[in-house]
Amino acid sequence: MPRLYLSPPHMGPDERQLLLDAFDSNWIAPLGPHVDAFEQELSAETGMPYVAALSSGTAALHLALELLGIGRGDSVLVSSFTFAATANAVRYVGAEPVFIDSDLDTWNLDPDLVAQELEDASKRGRLPKALLAVDLYGQCADYDRLSPICEHFGVPILEDAAEALGATYRGRPAGSFGELSAFSFNGNKIITTSGGGALCGADSSRIQKARFLATQARDPAPHYEHSHIGYNYRLSNLLAAVGRGQLRQLGQRVTARRRVFQRYVAELGSLPGATWMPEPEGWRSTHWLSCLTFQSFDDRERVRLALESADIEARPLWKPMHLQPIFQTCRAVGGSVSEALFETGLCLPSGSGMSESDQTRVIELVLRAMS
Repeated sequence: MPRLYLSPPHMGPDERQLLLDAFDSNWIAPLGPHVDAFEQELSAETGMPYVAALSSGTAALHLALELLGIGRGDSVLVSSFTFAATANAVRYVGAEPVFIDSDLDTWNLDPDLVAQELEDASKRGRLPKALLAVDLYGQCADYDRLSPICEHFGVPILEDAAEALGATYRGRPAGSFGELSAFSFNGNKIITTSGGGALCGADSSRIQKARFLATQARDPAPHYEHSHIGYNYRLSNLLAAVGRGQLRQLGQRVTARRRVFQRYVAELGSLPGATWMPEPEGWRSTHWLSCLTFQSFDDRERVRLALESADIEARPLWKPMHLQPIFQTCRAVGGSVSEALFETGLCLPSGSGMSESDQTRVIELVLRAMS
């Protein structure tokens, strides 16, 4: 049997047709009509009026931090329970991440810890320059609580929605809660452009500046003139064409992943000590990945290794950033929740194209490993 991956791309005929259209038009290099259209379609999907299509979600985070004026000597509050790209971007601009733990109600950023840290920072007279909140595994952070806290202290929110396109919170789409928001279209995301990302915002001047910086900051001139350091971060027209085809199927992809999650819960929910990622009232997760915790590290590893022996990919939950060697000198607020989730948590295969028989195979192997 072919290897069953955690979250493989799920392609369809629209992507092929649009890609061939871009190829036949000879718009091969970055920029072109499909990039423009993809940005407009993402704007409609996220409710953010301005979008810059970029080469990766990491590039979007990097540019967002620059646009917020964050640099050397500044600090940024960052979700500890996330992928390294979130924290890496803070270091790109020379700032220092301060890692904030999760809560058990959502597995996302703990608003109480954010409030306490901002209160303490205010007393010290050195507030962070931003809060970088992550929408974890396809589920939004608790913005009804985070937004008033940050507004009170004058700290902008940057929303890392890399994993959450298609999710909603209180009826609003993921990516619409920060002053700026970032998406990823990496090959394992709910929709993909192979490699790619986007920066979204409500301020046209910021997104216009992001496009400028992302094209090597070339000043208006008949020759190559540069008064700023720029980057090669724009999305190719070919990949934007693929993204447009993927975006047309976003609703179906979300429905499929939610169905995968619901079947896992129905058939594995009775496992002793198993706890699934919660989805509180008012949240609608994409369940980009189906995640659960076990009673112990040994149980988690027994299941993971049983799946791996059958050529099925399953991975531990994110290792918190405050435990990563590269960030060991950074300050952390809390940590016990994300540490426990990492210790006992597992992501199961969750692709929207996974067949029922493939999911049955996963379920049977998990049950056998735990029997």
